[in-house]
Amino acid sequence: MKGTYDKAFENVIRLRIMSILMVNDRYDFNSFKQILQVTDGNLASHLRHLENAEYIEVEKSFAGRKPLTNYSATSAGKKAFQAHLNFLENLINENKP
Repeated sequence: MKGTYDKAFENVIRLRIMSILMVNDRYDFNSFKQILQVTDGNLASHLRHLENAEYIEVEKSFAGRKPLTNYSATSAGKKAFQAHLNFLENLINENKP
């Protein structure tokens, strides 16, 4: 079977985070929180998991006096996510009647 199953994307929140980052150069914490409808702690935990896997990068800055945290997918993260999607697609195609 082509592609690779990656446990980092097993959780639906992490799957959605990577899906968003595949089509956006960067995305900020509050926008993730709003679109995913999760708590700060829950989101931070999933983002940390992807960061520890080196699938996303974190950029902290300020907008005026407010802290702003942006996330972007690394090239390794994009490659791993695409391999995961390929695995799922092949799994579906192999199990069609």
